[in-house]
Amino acid sequence: MFIDQKVVPDMSVFNAVLARNPVQAPKPIGPYSQTVAFSHYNNISAQLPIDPATGAVVPGGVKEQATQVLANLRAVVEGIGHVMDDVVRLSVFVTDIADADTVDMVIASAFAGYVPTRTTVAVAALPLGAAVQIDALLTNGEGTIPNAPQAGDLVKTVNNTYDAPQSPASSQVVAFSHYSNITTQLPIDPATGRLVAGGVAEQTAQALANVWAVLLGIDVPVDDIVRVTIFVTDLADMDEVDAVYTTFFPDSAIARAVGYMPARTVVQAAALPMGARVQVEAVVSHGDGTPPQAVEDRHGIVIWARNTDHAPRTPLSTQTVAFSHYNHISAQLPIDAATGRLVPGGVAAQARQCLTHLKTIVESINHSLDDVVKVNLFLTDIADIAAVDEVYTRFFPGGVPARRTVGVSALPGGASIQVDAVVGNAEGTPPAR
Repeated sequence: MFIDQKVVPDMSVFNAVLARNPVQAPKPIGPYSQTVAFSHYNNISAQLPIDPATGAVVPGGVKEQATQVLANLRAVVEGIGHVMDDVVRLSVFVTDIADADTVDMVIASAFAGYVPTRTTVAVAALPLGAAVQIDALLTNGEGTIPNAPQAGDLVKTVNNTYDAPQSPASSQVVAFSHYSNITTQLPIDPATGRLVAGGVAEQTAQALANVWAVLLGIDVPVDDIVRVTIFVTDLADMDEVDAVYTTFFPDSAIARAVGYMPARTVVQAAALPMGARVQVEAVVSHGDGTPPQAVEDRHGIVIWARNTDHAPRTPLSTQTVAFSHYNHISAQLPIDAATGRLVPGGVAAQARQCLTHLKTIVESINHSLDDVVKVNLFLTDIADIAAVDEVYTRFFPGGVPARRTVGVSALPGGASIQVDAVVGNAEGTPPAR
């Protein structure tokens, strides 16, 4: 069920944003926190292969770097009283897709008997010239209501179906509390384990069919997806991708009636696994929650999909989609909402415009930037990060959100920067009446 209305909540008794920087982990290299918890999830910043003792990238190749990244991730996880098996999603970024197998072997050594969901993508550049970085989403069973521990015995559930591609490196879907996290789907025919024949349209159809198959395996409809990230190796392919995408969304009669589209981010990858041209990542609402939460009717919690005319709108995505205790903000480009064109000026002006859109959207749903728990920055020149951070700190002076920064070879509309975000939704979304 989808609703579009404003409700002013009483914020005095709800979950709080909890930002932490465990001393065992490297100090953040920018204005962000290593982990930001809200409600039943911890959002962990992208970990680089930094030696905490020296603050420098460790010597050696990608194996040594991946080993240090996992050590830093473990330091963050254990530094907040959790274990690696509490990780539900890993996002792996490499600068050479040929390094992915080596990184996979290092990751496998950190998990025994369970593997999280996964996104793997090659990008143009990473901070500090690193060859690999990894960020993570971690369960937080105790919740973040101050002085009021919640259901610490929530169960993480894992599911795989033979109707979608399987891999020993990742689970297909891992649910915790009110969200299901799906491994990014490649255009693989599950019967053969190979890429489907054809061009990007055929690959998009197969990737989305695989997402659909995973959802059917957990008895969830496509319209329960709240966020989609599409990775393509050539942004020029997006017209073909979108032509297929709109045959999947919206799916149900109620979603079509309100024109519901998930929040969305589009990223140009330097390369994708298996030489694919497209892959699709999805985050899914899980209305009945994971045990021991009381089982509610499916769709018992409402999806809130909302747009404001004061930020750029597109028929292919909703600006913000809230479910339970999170809002998912679509990627914001440095576009003047009045003209639909890129703002004049360099990367600082573009960063200011992206972050202004983010602020506008967040405030349109009666929240503030203090509620942001994770920010993803995409830059066409990784060297621009210093100029971006100068602007960024005016919007986030406390450096609270967790963060991921990657360099990409191109962004939609020829932009130099793109920003998306996840925002805490303390009041939650209500059960359907």
